[in-house]
Amino acid sequence: MANTRLSMRKIVDVLRLSHEGGFSHREIARVVNSSPTTVGEILRRSKLVGVAWPLPAGISERWLEAQLYPPVAPSSQIRPEPDWPGVHRELRRKGVTLDLLWQEYKAEHPSGYHYSGFCAHYRRWVVRLSVSLRQTHAPGEKLFIDYAGPTVPITDAMTGEIRQAAIFLAVLGASSYTYCEATWSQSLPDWIGSHVRTFEHLNGCTALLVPDNLKSGVTTPCFYDPELNPTYRDLATHYGTAVLPARPYRPKDKAKVEAAVLLVERWVLARLRHQRFFSLDELNGRLVELMAALNTRPFKKLPGCRQSAFAEMDRPALRPLPLTRYEFAEWKVVRVGIDYHVEVVGHYYSVPYRFAREKVDSRLTATTIELFHRGARIASHARNDARGRHTTVDAHMTPGHQAVLGWNAPRLLDWAGRIGPHTAAVVRSVLHQRRHPQQGYRACLGILRFAKAYGDDRLEAACERAIAISATSYSSLKSILKNGLDQKQVVSTPAQTCLPFEHANLRGPDYYH
Repeated sequence: MANTRLSMRKIVDVLRLSHEGGFSHREIARVVNSSPTTVGEILRRSKLVGVAWPLPAGISERWLEAQLYPPVAPSSQIRPEPDWPGVHRELRRKGVTLDLLWQEYKAEHPSGYHYSGFCAHYRRWVVRLSVSLRQTHAPGEKLFIDYAGPTVPITDAMTGEIRQAAIFLAVLGASSYTYCEATWSQSLPDWIGSHVRTFEHLNGCTALLVPDNLKSGVTTPCFYDPELNPTYRDLATHYGTAVLPARPYRPKDKAKVEAAVLLVERWVLARLRHQRFFSLDELNGRLVELMAALNTRPFKKLPGCRQSAFAEMDRPALRPLPLTRYEFAEWKVVRVGIDYHVEVVGHYYSVPYRFAREKVDSRLTATTIELFHRGARIASHARNDARGRHTTVDAHMTPGHQAVLGWNAPRLLDWAGRIGPHTAAVVRSVLHQRRHPQQGYRACLGILRFAKAYGDDRLEAACERAIAISATSYSSLKSILKNGLDQKQVVSTPAQTCLPFEHANLRGPDYYH
């Protein structure tokens, strides 16, 4: 109020100095400590409303203020309010900006807000939303993946044994549509299978997958350059998507799925706490019902629900599924032996001889074995689970492979002959037992290298004993040497020349002469 009286006193001084003293605007401004523009504005207003000098007797400063500065009448025009939830939803679409939405709003409502007011009102509206909903995700761009913390017990109806089932979750970024299923574990086969079923449930896949740093998905977590599991990378390639793991210790990178985990724990898993399940299929059937209710539950601060938002935004933007379903495959780095074979799950598979001693990647499915060298496939075989056996393609063997590998049957026999005749006989037997002699090179090398550990004399004696008992194999010789049987004399059993007793159905050895 003191400031108002002071300003009114300045106004009175301006009127007095102008009418009585005839001072200029600049001189009056210096006296009242104001600007010439303000002095001119006061004089203009007083002339406009007919305030003369001297002022009539009995008037108050409040009356003078009301005359010079009348209150602004409220505007009778009410600006149309934009559909803020619709604006917020449209901003999630790729390429849509506030400027574009304002232009569309202005075209429909010419008397509406100007651009600055439109933006200011939107910012005031959006600040009332929760943090997770303020994040902007393009439709069809990201799928956030994680497991829920709690597990669900499943009882075996026959034995009563209780087994815990893990809960897999996948959430779309734009619509928050959530997929949930139960698996027996978080191992690689279950992890990959859950992804395949998620894509089939959505009938499409997103441009990016954002998983947590689970060992089944990320072999080596790293803030800057995480190393993906080869099978997970193979899955992403098959579906034409890419994997962008969340940074370690950065839960906000996957805030969508963190919120979904909390929601599923409260609205789904909590409802199952008093129910008893006897199979994984029974549990998944119940999860389908509860997730359908969750996805159709209305949003609190936005129109619609997860299901409607998915149908409107994410579903049209998803990438189509490939023609074939992904077949689970395990990857392993193996080294090619000198016999140009690699060992995968106890079986030996051939590769072109030029890759001997090289490291190659093996891809193992339920039906096939594929071998890759620096990303290029060099061999493919039907899977064979017979341990210790060989699968060899004739095309992988060429006349020049002995020169390339440096090992051949004559060289092995020559080495064995320098040790002793019995060793040479054993090596010759091993080479003749295989369809292709090259398949016996590895076993022959193992036998000949016993000489380094036990000496030539003991190896020769062990080979003599192996021939006597008809056990000319690498494992038999290893057992003989390990147990010192080569140092014991071989006891030969004399041939039986007569039958232990007479019987009409028994024939002696003379019968066959």
